[in-house]
Amino acid sequence: MTDSAPKKGRVCLAYSGGLDTSCILKWLINQGYEVICFLADCGQEEDFKAAEQKAMKVGAKKVYIEDIKKEFVEEFCWPAIQCNANYETLYLLGTSLARPPIARAQIRVAQKEGCFAVSHGCTGKGNDQVRFELAFQALQPGIKIIAPWRDSAFLKKFAGGRNSLLEYASQQGIPVTSTKSKPWSMDENLAHCSYEAGILEDPNTTPPADMWKLTVDPKKAPDEEELFTVEFTKGIPSKLQYTENGKSKTVTDAVGILTAANTIGRRNGVGRIDIVENRFIGIKSRGCYETPGLTCLHLAHLDLEGLCMDREVRALRDQYITIAYGKVLYNGHYFSPQREFLHAGIVASQKAVTGTVRCGAYKGHFRILGREAPMSKLYDMEESSMDDIGDFDPAAAGGFIDVEAIRLRKYGVMKKEAGEDLV
Repeated sequence: MTDSAPKKGRVCLAYSGGLDTSCILKWLINQGYEVICFLADCGQEEDFKAAEQKAMKVGAKKVYIEDIKKEFVEEFCWPAIQCNANYETLYLLGTSLARPPIARAQIRVAQKEGCFAVSHGCTGKGNDQVRFELAFQALQPGIKIIAPWRDSAFLKKFAGGRNSLLEYASQQGIPVTSTKSKPWSMDENLAHCSYEAGILEDPNTTPPADMWKLTVDPKKAPDEEELFTVEFTKGIPSKLQYTENGKSKTVTDAVGILTAANTIGRRNGVGRIDIVENRFIGIKSRGCYETPGLTCLHLAHLDLEGLCMDREVRALRDQYITIAYGKVLYNGHYFSPQREFLHAGIVASQKAVTGTVRCGAYKGHFRILGREAPMSKLYDMEESSMDDIGDFDPAAAGGFIDVEAIRLRKYGVMKKEAGEDLV
């Protein structure tokens, strides 16, 4: 089918400017659709103007470049910081956090332009197809979704993968800046950069040194520790103070705080991880992630909670919210009743988490130098001191131990009667 084919309607395509989505753009046009291209600026280092010009040259009707950095940080990254969200302990969910605001911005454009469908370039094996499409269906129930990498005709046409795409690009006059591809795929936003596929699919292959885009090699990082201070208000980063070229700097806006934390983490090699994770669709996947700023803020917040968060509130949050919220984000259920429920718990848990953390970054490591929370009354130096009895009566501990030991004494008797020696 050619460009002169009858128009089937208007489609909003999530476009990156790369080979895949450029070929998808032309393929959709050749199928008879009028295509509106959408690019989300969520902090990635990208030439948006060049991508816009390329899309128009390929045949897009319009191109929207939407700046979503502020909403990305305030509405998505900060709640994740508040509840120490992670997936399988190590992954701080940089990609998962970005998908809901991208999907929301794409639906806004689709609605503005009267699009009957949205489209994306996600593969049929990954998590992102799930995240985007679940978001689309919650945001605009009933909207049609065109997923080329699950379309049998598209798959047949591009069965040769990158080589087939390059051949199609040549035939259709799609500009290709380079025919050489790095042996892995990459996705970047203000929170992190991820790497997967290609040579990384062998879990025993060490990532090459030139793969890491954001952070300096920890071994080549500065020989002097960089000091900075992070202030939190109800669990949300509200101020970051650091030194740049000998001058003291303070940032208080959300995007500025994460950007500054990234700058510190990047030049000190903080935030690299290499893991094998369980994708939502059931396949194990090896991923490498650089999360410099978010790692610093995550660890600083985690430390402050120890000073000013009630023990039982923290235990309940850790057990019922932290893990569940991470799964909600990872599995693409952000726009859901369970996420709303969990978010209410996050806000309630952070009422007392206000204070300041002094931090240090050095050759890939992050450490806490000190913390204070003047408004919190949970920590009392005199009460905690081993040298000053204060108002605490040590004799009371004996009764506490006796009560705690009741069931353990019974356990010991039961084991003895059963002939099991615990010694």
